[in-house]
Amino acid sequence: MALNIKPLSDRVIIEPAAAETQTASGIIIPDTAKEKPQKGTVVAVGNGKKDEPLTVKVGDTVLYGKYAGTDLKFENKDYLIMREDDILAII
Repeated sequence: MALNIKPLSDRVIIEPAAAETQTASGIIIPDTAKEKPQKGTVVAVGNGKKDEPLTVKVGDTVLYGKYAGTDLKFENKDYLIMREDDILAII
């Protein structure tokens, strides 16, 4: 996947995973009750700060905070742009 956006500094662009439509026990979750996903795939990374290179790379699956990042819509797809510090873990 080629994304024509290059984030600056220590920012990364993440494609959020799809929200779950069904619970583990089989209950279907309506659209109004779905929670914002907290997992996604890194699709673009910046160059990092002068003294700190980035830890994540394109293709990594990451966990991030519920309210982290800024929503971005590009070419009819939803993305999140956030600082690397907002990423909690690499899966």
